[in-house]
Amino acid sequence: MSLSMRNVRPCTQLPAAQRRVPQRCCSTVSTQPARPNSKKLTESVQQVKILERLLDPIDDTTPTVPYRFMPRPAKLGKKWKEYQGISNWDGLLDPLDDNLRSEILRYGKFVEATYNSFDFDPSSPSYATSMFPRSSLFERAGLPETGYRVTKNLRATSGIQLPSWIEKAPRWVATQSSWIGYVAVCQDRAEIARLGRRDVVIAYRGTATCLEWLENLRATLTHLPNACSDFGPDGSCGPMVESGFLSLYTSGTASSPSLQQMVLEEISRLIQTYGDEPLSLTITGHSLGAALATLTAYDIKTTFKRSPLVTVISFGGPRVGNRIFRQHLEKQGAKVLRIVNSDDLITKVPGFVIKDVDENKEDDVSYKRYVNVPDLTSWIQKRVEDTQWVYAEVGRELRLSSRDSPYLNGFNVATCHELKTYLHLVDGFVSSTCPFRASAKMMMG
Repeated sequence: MSLSMRNVRPCTQLPAAQRRVPQRCCSTVSTQPARPNSKKLTESVQQVKILERLLDPIDDTTPTVPYRFMPRPAKLGKKWKEYQGISNWDGLLDPLDDNLRSEILRYGKFVEATYNSFDFDPSSPSYATSMFPRSSLFERAGLPETGYRVTKNLRATSGIQLPSWIEKAPRWVATQSSWIGYVAVCQDRAEIARLGRRDVVIAYRGTATCLEWLENLRATLTHLPNACSDFGPDGSCGPMVESGFLSLYTSGTASSPSLQQMVLEEISRLIQTYGDEPLSLTITGHSLGAALATLTAYDIKTTFKRSPLVTVISFGGPRVGNRIFRQHLEKQGAKVLRIVNSDDLITKVPGFVIKDVDENKEDDVSYKRYVNVPDLTSWIQKRVEDTQWVYAEVGRELRLSSRDSPYLNGFNVATCHELKTYLHLVDGFVSSTCPFRASAKMMMG
């Protein structure tokens, strides 16, 4: 679904009789038919052939029309850790720092490349795979000159046990394992110098296949593997996450290893290769991809005790885990920036959130007014959490709203969740007191 737009200055046209036709100034007018220019004719034929190749989705050598080029972001240099969230983006979100804005949009484009690369056509022999080879994925997905190189394709596998008769069902129903994203490493010296370090990106797309939708509906919390070996501060049994997300992250088949295994093996290899230089791991995703990005960050920080700075930039992500999961993630040092559209329903599910009694409530007047018995409230909270439906918001939030944009016409549930909407809102956001800048444009690619 494309974004609806409202022009601030509508363009009006004059009647045909009143339009001025530009006159050409010529010294002579020849009545003889012009001779065909063989060179121009050859160029025209070549252009037609190129257009034919562009319209053929099967041709593996087909280039794609690149996006409009955005201005090269500013040099981050020694301040790169601030933009990666080392101080939880204090002082950078309201108003939104322009350098941080550029970095968020840049990572958003990496996510957009996952959608542009994925084969959504169930009748295609390459359904649920990447349409492009790693060597040219960025260029053909509309993201040229990134300075990054894709080093690993990633697949997610559903852990739902399918009945035997499902094998005769259409492919879009029975596809259990599908391409979910990639790992890419910055290789361009100029970009490394601008960023202040070598950056590794893990990018995930959102929900696309039937079984992924079914996994999303498995919304009860479940314990992470070996979770009960690490108890929470109140004696509760370890971190818990959404069952379906964990299934997609940890499930594998005989022919396809789990997403977890693929990610950890590649990150281990990259840390061994580049660990002696400044290095960052940036995990980004939209919707389901945002949830998987958060799980990946947790897993990397748990597995590699001396891992580089791990940052999550997520767009329109659902809730992922419980309060203990959030506490462990924060303790490990992973930095999470959630870009949230307040009009996007996906960011409000699954489950529900209750306030923590043990958080800093001294400055919350409404809290002190209505909560006078902390011990009783803590007991109620513990009983409610045992229902496995109580989630916690993870990381730092950049909250936006579709209603603030003068370019979005009306309210639409689907449009509010689209990645393009999120990029547009980030591009336009100024601060909570001045929500939108007039120079913002639709991020249509």
